[in-house]
Amino acid sequence: MSSIDELKAGVAVIILNEENEVLLQKRTDVGQWGIPSGHIEIGETVSEAAIREVKEETNLDITITRIIGVYSDPTSQVFHYPNGKVVQFITTCFLAEVTGGELRCNSAESLDVQFFGQSRLPQNLLTMHPRWLKDALEKRDLAFIR
Repeated sequence: MSSIDELKAGVAVIILNEENEVLLQKRTDVGQWGIPSGHIEIGETVSEAAIREVKEETNLDITITRIIGVYSDPTSQVFHYPNGKVVQFITTCFLAEVTGGELRCNSAESLDVQFFGQSRLPQNLLTMHPRWLKDALEKRDLAFIR
């Protein structure tokens, strides 16, 4: 395993529309598609961070409906930034529903935001995100710990 520079707490939010399509954002930092996600800021709860990140990145207001899981395995949770920094994330992933707002790129962190059918996800999807989506679709009551 390569050297890891930092350990950070993160959140990710899976949002499905009425057609069961998943909301993805094309990130500016790596040019890849991914589930809306980000860092927890000092003084925030994980749910506050999830709600804030979705609003910042997509302009949508959400309500969290359940926790999908907590992910910390370095084989999937290490992210290599273009500037060379390597970060391992401990990510709490939620399922949420939209309660308001209008979908649009709402920050410098997003090149695009749109819903994708689960059978036509983009090829350049961040490596850890398919696992989160698969876990979300299992619709089990207990959270995954991976």
